[in-house]
Amino acid sequence: MSTEIKAPVFPESVAEGTVATWHKQPGEACSRDDLIVDIETDKVVLEVVAPADGVIEEVLKGEGDIVESGEVIGKFKEGAVGDSGSADSKDSKESKADSDEGEAKAEQSQSSDDAILSPAARKLADENSVDPGSVKGTGKDGRVTKEDVQNHVDNAKSLGGSSKAAAPEVNVSAGERLEKRVPMTRLRASIAKRLVNAQQTAAMLTTFNEVDMGPIMELRKQYQDSFVKRHDIKLGFMSFFAKAATEALKRFPAVNASIDGNDMVYHGYQDIGVAVSTDRGLVVPVLRDADAMGLADIEKKIVEYGTKAKGGKLAIEDMTGGTFTITNGGIFGSLLSTPILNPPQTAILGMHKIQERPMAVNGKVEIRPMMYLALSYDHRMVDGKEAVQFLVAIKEMLEDPARILLDV
Repeated sequence: MSTEIKAPVFPESVAEGTVATWHKQPGEACSRDDLIVDIETDKVVLEVVAPADGVIEEVLKGEGDIVESGEVIGKFKEGAVGDSGSADSKDSKESKADSDEGEAKAEQSQSSDDAILSPAARKLADENSVDPGSVKGTGKDGRVTKEDVQNHVDNAKSLGGSSKAAAPEVNVSAGERLEKRVPMTRLRASIAKRLVNAQQTAAMLTTFNEVDMGPIMELRKQYQDSFVKRHDIKLGFMSFFAKAATEALKRFPAVNASIDGNDMVYHGYQDIGVAVSTDRGLVVPVLRDADAMGLADIEKKIVEYGTKAKGGKLAIEDMTGGTFTITNGGIFGSLLSTPILNPPQTAILGMHKIQERPMAVNGKVEIRPMMYLALSYDHRMVDGKEAVQFLVAIKEMLEDPARILLDV
């Protein structure tokens, strides 16, 4: 029985998507709940799985095609025989003999250095200039899957080598410069649009300060082992910043607000967005009700979001809303930057690299681990005085962590 393979029903805020990757090809068997195809929207990547055991009968929308919510993108045949399965097959000797003979002919026609690749695998190999013959196939009859090619590329990078095959000699005239044009993904295009819109519509301003990270580092060093033993997770810096920001937001409600047309919306809760970098672009999952979360809860949630983001598993619900955002460019080595607002929020806090610098402490010069802080804010909603005092409050709480617990 044939059934339609449809794109998922998109949320109201998503108009359309793009077919990213077909993990199963026509004639290829799959089991119930096997991943068939990825649909990329401007927010998340949605997965479509097999409705039952069977085979992909036909692909109606290829990789790169635009699809609408619920649109038919292919056909699936339940119980049919595929490359790796034999559901509903009578397995007669004659049909098996014919099949074996066909496979033998196919193998004979295949040259010794030309591997059997699925379309998705061949596309990935071409994009990374990988020689298919150098990839060990794990699929049926030695077929090279997309995962095999990706693993080959990753292994080559981890060894510090190159995944590319030996480049053939090409006659290039002197001064010729090669270019590669790659379409922007929906997610990256959406991010670009939002960032440009933020700069064009908001009266964005940035104020800076610096914080001595010594007290936090000493606290982590003193209690790290006990923290890991108790909560089974390491104590990082982000949880301290999230808690300090939460307390500061309570004191300065305008920084925790948003603009909706001509209205200013003040939020009576603190939902902290944490910027996470992925291969597809920057995403901002949200820590809901951060005020009610302990340091361990925050650390666990951040690790969970990071894992989901790398695997493209973040749901739209994970990134919806947020009243304030924290971004950490320090993990990439940034010493100072001006973060861009995440609309419709009115402020964003930028963390940076911890670097030892000579500082004047009680009339003496000491080497201290310092971090620059940056707060970008919408001047339409937040006055300069509030922005500066907000950042000072965060600085004071981080330099004296007891303030976070005592609310002083």
